[in-house]
Amino acid sequence: MVRTLTLLAVALFASSAVAAPNGKPNIVVIFCDDLGYADIGPFGAEGYSTPNLDRMAAEGMKFTDFYVAQAVCSASRTALLTGCYPNRVGILGALGPQSKIGIADEETTLGEVAKQAGYATAIFGKWHLGHYPQFLPTRHGFDEYFGLPYSNDMWPQHPTAKFPDLPLIENEKTVELNPDQTKLTTWYTERAVKFIEKNREKPFLLYVPHSMPHVPLFVSDKFAGKTKRGLFGDVISEIDWSVGEILAALKRNGVDDRTFVVFTSDNGPWLSYGDHAGSAKPLAHGKGTAWDGGQRVPCLMRWPGKIPAGTVCKEPVMMIDILPTVAKLVGITLDSTRKIDGLDISPLMFGVAEAKSPHEALNFYWGEGLHAVRSGRWKLHFPHTYRKLVKPGSGGQPGPYAQGRTEMALFDLEADPGETRDVQAEHPDVIARLKKLAGTARQDLGDELEKRQGAGVRTVGKLRE
Repeated sequence: MVRTLTLLAVALFASSAVAAPNGKPNIVVIFCDDLGYADIGPFGAEGYSTPNLDRMAAEGMKFTDFYVAQAVCSASRTALLTGCYPNRVGILGALGPQSKIGIADEETTLGEVAKQAGYATAIFGKWHLGHYPQFLPTRHGFDEYFGLPYSNDMWPQHPTAKFPDLPLIENEKTVELNPDQTKLTTWYTERAVKFIEKNREKPFLLYVPHSMPHVPLFVSDKFAGKTKRGLFGDVISEIDWSVGEILAALKRNGVDDRTFVVFTSDNGPWLSYGDHAGSAKPLAHGKGTAWDGGQRVPCLMRWPGKIPAGTVCKEPVMMIDILPTVAKLVGITLDSTRKIDGLDISPLMFGVAEAKSPHEALNFYWGEGLHAVRSGRWKLHFPHTYRKLVKPGSGGQPGPYAQGRTEMALFDLEADPGETRDVQAEHPDVIARLKKLAGTARQDLGDELEKRQGAGVRTVGKLRE
């Protein structure tokens, strides 16, 4: 009898770990642009403090091995919002004002998953999955939208490229051209707080993809000149303030203990910009590469009473895992006929004993090329070229890149997170296993080296004339 009651208690505790009191947790995703691995306090930031993010880590879980699906804007956001490698969905690189493609009608986004569960949904910030009306968030699962349709440098003052006026969009209407970017972080935050207040009596999904710290950097007067790190530090301090405002709104409105909050970035730092860029220490390289400095980003997850406080997860997981995990939390069964690549990582989040990454391997693409795979502690790079920083710029001006090249190389990321020592000669068995996993990925989604595409590639959304 005692054993029966004990088992019942364990079962009840396990069920409480995956459902808020009303059965549907609120979801908040805070997403930075070009924030590097070492750019917030819990990951070793220097020259400024991030007290709200420090508190979020102390009250939740820090993921040390969290990867984006591709180290560039639109591709990374595609992975977050669809649960797919961007190659499967057909959105690669960074879409701009001249792009005539975007998220396809057939894809199920994070917003649409939440809407199926009866959630109120909103995005305040940078979208970057197509700027024509058919591609905007309001057509893909979000009730409200306020922000920029693409990167904040795609504007007339860009130093080398010719861009049209930068639109600030509310829902589907342009409300201002070339807005004052010093106000963006504040505007996004104010909208987020009001959305929480308005929807405190029902479940909601709030997506806050900041435009910062993508260059050009802008900060409000209340944070200008406040850090030892200069403008970059000021910008991160304002983002930390924004996190604090959102967390405070959750508590003030009585929904803190039933809200799952994720904080992360779309890719690593744009190192070319020197003191206007962040840091990926101790990782190799940065944005635009398949090295860990480009694809491994800071990630914090918090849900009081559900995610164990002050914990660290070292298992390798990826941005594609957010959508299926949220689907599990909100009680939605995903369409099994439309393949996604992400997997549920809630056992890791909830600190289940002996929980491991659900992935046998994570695939690292750049464009159409499969540049590397990671399985457990091992990462295998295949021969490829990549952009290698020659000298960082300063004062917001970029420094030059050169074309770097790596041949096949194996790294033990637990012993060598900076990917400095090739150990393939010592581990032929690991090489053989990772090559086999890569072969499976190529059969599925193709590879530029083989000049073909797999059967799993879907049709990208195209502008309807």
